Amino acid sequence: MKKFLLYLILLCTCACGFRPMFSGTDTDIYVAPISGINGIDLRNSLWSEFGGQYGPDATYRLDVKLETPVTQYKALEQTGDATWQEIVLTATYVLSYGDTEIATGTASASESYTFVRYLVASNASYNNAVQNTIRVLAEKISTRVITETYKHSHSTQLDTQK
Repeated sequence: MKKFLLYLILLCTCACGFRPMFSGTDTDIYVAPISGINGIDLRNSLWSEFGGQYGPDATYRLDVKLETPVTQYKALEQTGDATWQEIVLTATYVLSYGDTEIATGTASASESYTFVRYLVASNASYNNAVQNTIRVLAEKISTRVITETYKHSHSTQLDTQK
């Protein structure tokens, strides 16, 4: 009975015309160099999200400006020593098709990390928080960019069919 229901659900899903947005689409997006060490990591994460590196002759171009990380204290002991900090990374981006801007936006991501008295442990905690924040930021940007390229490519296909 369970198999029958599973097959029925699968059949109904396939018959409704549902097609995942990312299936069979080419993410031909050039990510322009982003300044700074965190910019290099963000660019690498975006390449990973887009499925590879593309040259400047790609169909779409993504320009990203990454702001300096902002840290703030989140928890203090009674002595006044900080025990937790939060890092916030913000990036603004412009997606272009040729000379036409398709989308612009700002994305932010943050993560808290342990701030301890031991320098090595604090640096490791901070670096892990930065890397995790960069991954989240890349996911946010890539989701929006892929959505916009999908909408743009389908709107141009509809225009050429008319």
